Amino acid sequence: MFAFTDKVIGNLQIATFAAFGTFATLVLASFAGTRRDKLVAHTGLALTGSVLVTIGTVVHSPTALAALATVPVTFAVFFGGVLGPNAASGATAALLAYVLPAASPGTISMIPDRLAGWWLASVVGTAAVLAMSPRTGDDPLRGAASTLAESLADELDASLLGADTEDQQTAALKGRRELITRFNGAPFRPTGLAAPDQAFAHAVELLEWCSSLVADTLNERADLRDAAPEDRALFTQASSVLRSVAGLFSGGRARPDIDALKRAREESLARVRGLTPDGAGFREAAGISFHANSIAVAAVALADEALVATRLETPAWLASERRRTFLRSATATRTARRVSRVASAAWARASLRSVWLINSLRGSVALAASVAVADLVSVQHGFWVVLGTLSVLRTNAASTGSTALRALIGTGIGFVIGGALLLAIGTDQTALWVALPIAVLVAAYAPGTAPFAVGQAAFTVTVAVLFNLLVPVGWKVGVVRVEDVALGVAVSVLAGTLLWPRGVSALVGDDLADVFRWGASYLSQAVDWAIGARASEPDAAVPAGTAAERLEDALRGLMAEQGTKHLARYELWRLVGGSLALRLTAWSVADLPSDSEIGSAGPILTRRTNTLAGWYERLAELVGRPNGSQIESLAPPAFAPGDTVDSGSASPYAIWLCEHLKHLSDRSAALVEPATRIAEIRRTPWWR
Repeated sequence: MFAFTDKVIGNLQIATFAAFGTFATLVLASFAGTRRDKLVAHTGLALTGSVLVTIGTVVHSPTALAALATVPVTFAVFFGGVLGPNAASGATAALLAYVLPAASPGTISMIPDRLAGWWLASVVGTAAVLAMSPRTGDDPLRGAASTLAESLADELDASLLGADTEDQQTAALKGRRELITRFNGAPFRPTGLAAPDQAFAHAVELLEWCSSLVADTLNERADLRDAAPEDRALFTQASSVLRSVAGLFSGGRARPDIDALKRAREESLARVRGLTPDGAGFREAAGISFHANSIAVAAVALADEALVATRLETPAWLASERRRTFLRSATATRTARRVSRVASAAWARASLRSVWLINSLRGSVALAASVAVADLVSVQHGFWVVLGTLSVLRTNAASTGSTALRALIGTGIGFVIGGALLLAIGTDQTALWVALPIAVLVAAYAPGTAPFAVGQAAFTVTVAVLFNLLVPVGWKVGVVRVEDVALGVAVSVLAGTLLWPRGVSALVGDDLADVFRWGASYLSQAVDWAIGARASEPDAAVPAGTAAERLEDALRGLMAEQGTKHLARYELWRLVGGSLALRLTAWSVADLPSDSEIGSAGPILTRRTNTLAGWYERLAELVGRPNGSQIESLAPPAFAPGDTVDSGSASPYAIWLCEHLKHLSDRSAALVEPATRIAEIRRTPWWR
């Protein structure tokens, strides 16, 4: 593209934007998915880049206008990453389309030529991606989901046969860890805002919950051969649905028999309703039925989401399948706002507690400052100051400094190599044209396969050769870029220090506090609804889900940070798993019918719920903002000795509610140690 625009068209502006446009399209942007997904993503990048090229050219002068305009423009690009993984991975490429004109001399009359170069790069680059991309392989994330669903089905089948389930439990545990690792391994959520992507994200959450329910069941009773026929049938149907879900995620098209699972659940419920309280084996029968129905409810919801995730059903169908529960609320919300899904995602993260908002604000301020600095100090190629800022921005001061050091080292290495290369080549245009594709090849191949400094060095060589073809100046290009990147690095470090000195670690604690508080509120409302003490269905489901999304974003930011985390990954996920168990327990309780005749068990269940909710509030205080307070010891919740639901309860649902609360209480002990560790970290000075 550079050769065509420079030698054939002979226009400097078209050549410059064609060269950097192809670099943005093919190197800085790395879109995933099918060819259709990539075509959509590259088209979006081309359109967004066109707008940014125009704005950047218009606001270039005066400096105050350029700096002020940079804040909202770059903020919008950074924050647009909430749309999905392709939007997040294309942000740097899009920003290059703004940085280049905003920090380079130019007039409005140059806009057509600059757009022509950008569009030539976009069209040819997109064609190259579509024509030369390797065949799309199996999706490892969906493969992990399929493996876990299959393992859970194997566990249930083995327990129904009375076989040893140890191997199946090991496989399920391994599958669960693999799914969590893959889903949380990226610095952004690996699913977008499209309905199938959202459905798959919910399916991952439900699979994790299903694995916990199956593990609880088999820990209490690994041999299900003696379970009532209705409960055995329910376990069998749940296993069948899980196996069908595994088939869907591995590429199959066979629909899970959800209706059969629902019929089996009705038969199990009918049997439980007919049991005589305080009769022989009543509590044990109610307990087994509780496990069977809990797994069945989660399996039905999982199958519903899987059908939408694999595009066999629509969001409207999913909404009609929900009558109560957290998923119903979330599905109804996203269906009602289908047209404004972008606005919904932005609103959910429009908070100073959102890592997306803070990162976008910090990045935009840093880039605006670098635009101003580049103009005020009158550097020769001011856009390198801005690009230096962009390339080293990370989530906090410490990691920004680490990356900045490596950026300078890489630039220095590139300057030495590029300078030696240019000295050897001299002004020989033929030699420079031969060196250009080789330099681009190394610069494009290095990211992800070589240390950061190598990529920086290769990029410096590329730019040195490119500029010497545009305006021959020899080895001085390397010196200029080292100076410019140093300025950009300084701006980036300053922004990271002033706006967010502790990175996302503090935000993780705040968001953990939020999910536990909202989860406790959701649980209290759900129990009140189930025992007939609340006239309306729980309304805390949506804010609890929103808090969970913010926590997920913050955790991804923390995992993407370089440097010491001070808290083991497994301890973090233990807390996240605890918040998930709390929220989905409330979801399961909310699915129970409201029973105003629950009898004497009502006050007991209320006291148990208040005990748990109060404990989660104290846990939230422990991981939340210190506010000068000392760390208070936190023991696992303990129910009063007399607060037990006996077998004489008038409703088997009372036994079920008691089991739900007991399982939450049993899990709580594992949360104390990591929560205390977070409290200690939050009270440590940031410079340490």
